[in-house]
Amino acid sequence: MATNPIQFVNQVRAEVSKVVWPTRREVFLTTVMVFIMASLTAVFFALVDLAIRFGLQGILGFFG
Repeated sequence: MATNPIQFVNQVRAEVSKVVWPTRREVFLTTVMVFIMASLTAVFFALVDLAIRFGLQGILGFFG
């Protein structure tokens, strides 16, 4: 079923009007939360990396 361009534009406008846009505060808070979670994840994996490195160095030093 083909729609003409005017119907298409009207349908797009109707769908876009249904979108609930976030407030500035919501955008700010979610952005801060993303940065906090990314930082915590980076610290966690850095600590895991250090633990694995020291563990392997200990094992290789013991056998080497």
